[in-house]
Amino acid sequence: MTETFTPPTRFAVPDRVAVSERAASVWQTATITEIRRETPYAATFRLAVPDWEGHLPGQHLMVRLRARDGYLAQRHYSIASAPDDTGHIELTLDHVDGGEVSGWFHTVAAPGDAIEVRGPLSGFFAWPGDRPALLVGAGSGVVPLMSMVRHHRARRLTVPLRLLVSARGPEELIYAREYGAETTPVFTRSAPAGTPVGRLTADRLAPLFAEERPEGGWEAYVCGSNGFAEHASRLLVAAGQPVDRIRIERFG
Repeated sequence: MTETFTPPTRFAVPDRVAVSERAASVWQTATITEIRRETPYAATFRLAVPDWEGHLPGQHLMVRLRARDGYLAQRHYSIASAPDDTGHIELTLDHVDGGEVSGWFHTVAAPGDAIEVRGPLSGFFAWPGDRPALLVGAGSGVVPLMSMVRHHRARRLTVPLRLLVSARGPEELIYAREYGAETTPVFTRSAPAGTPVGRLTADRLAPLFAEERPEGGWEAYVCGSNGFAEHASRLLVAAGQPVDRIRIERFG
């Protein structure tokens, strides 16, 4: 029997991240202003939220859809945009088979449609930009990590940041056009010529814990499916990452 690896978690990060209970409890109206296709299965939805108080990279929100008959459906989604995008936030959603909310976004939603949002929520996975960040994601798990990358660029932060992102192939790599030198893609099923194919391995992490390891070490953020989060977390620990400096978000 395989033991499940679960680092300790807290709602907020003491002395670093506080969560506004008032903002997290109030529903606001958000209007879709733009829809951008990222991959055949994922799209980004830009929302105008005039009273949004801001967020930290890594936080998420609750989305609520209300049908004409009063039926409500709601889901948690990570915020993809950087905090400096005043009055707007972006969500990048996979089209989940049978998903009520993601299905509506991908097949019905259009610019001008209004939804309800509440947040930002949780401070545990948030990155204030104060410590070196090692980001490891797979599939749509890259969404909150991309918020961190965008924040790092927008603020021109000098603190080290590295991203390892796993996708089945180049056509399923969300945000492919935005990645720079900070990013190492990992392709598990198909890859461009000359690029290895396979799961994330210890060899991919080794340079980050040798010549690239910053003074004081990394703060690690892992986001993806349960299987990926388990696999990546074990690799990080084996590479020498302290368990209490690994923050995980899972889905599925």
